[in-house]
Amino acid sequence: MALFSKKSNEKNLQINIPEHIGIIMDGNGRWAQKRMLPRSAGHKAGAQTFRKITRYCSNIGVKYLTVYAFSTENWKRPNEEVSALMNLFKSYLEEALADFKDDSIVVKFIGDKSPFSEDLRKLMLENEESSKNRDGMVLNIAMNYGSRDEIVRAVKRISSKVKSGELNSDEITEETVSSYLYTSGQPDPDLIIRPSGEYRISNFMLWQCAYSEFVIMNKLWPDFSTDDLDEALEIFSKRNRRFGGV
Repeated sequence: MALFSKKSNEKNLQINIPEHIGIIMDGNGRWAQKRMLPRSAGHKAGAQTFRKITRYCSNIGVKYLTVYAFSTENWKRPNEEVSALMNLFKSYLEEALADFKDDSIVVKFIGDKSPFSEDLRKLMLENEESSKNRDGMVLNIAMNYGSRDEIVRAVKRISSKVKSGELNSDEITEETVSSYLYTSGQPDPDLIIRPSGEYRISNFMLWQCAYSEFVIMNKLWPDFSTDDLDEALEIFSKRNRRFGGV
């Protein structure tokens, strides 16, 4: 785990940089409502925060960043809001091809891409292809992602291997299950941050977060700043991570 030399609010506090951070980007709609704006304005403001925080994480040495952008349950939102989100995603992905071209960030999309439009799926693929040979931070963007769905998909794939004789059921381990998840080959998140003050995990990385540290912050995502991230890192650095031990 890397050490961070940037300022700390407490003297002599050594800041540990998590290898993998997960962020539940929450509060866009409430941010807009507080300002008497359409919810789409909140999502647009949240996208700007996403860019800023992504680059900051990359600059301070985070190796993996997973952001929760759109869940499998978000399709239940009003059609107008979902449509606005899809347009925003499309616009962002078009911009990202140019916006991140000089960055070392590797972009991956996790989740079931099949319900998205052909144009959106094509843009996801282009972003992944254009960044795959970079050597910097891996950015996982969770789109149409739900952890229960992810685990069910993994179980189906494993059971198919068992049925075909390629895998013996007695050989199935925790590592086996992990290898069939979207985050296969990546370390589990050390820290999960949830802005907006909500105390729930919302179907995010249920398997992977078994020993993650959680930091809940009473700040709506569009207002989330690099100083807020620094505060979360300070909180994380004070934690005694025992992983079930003494």
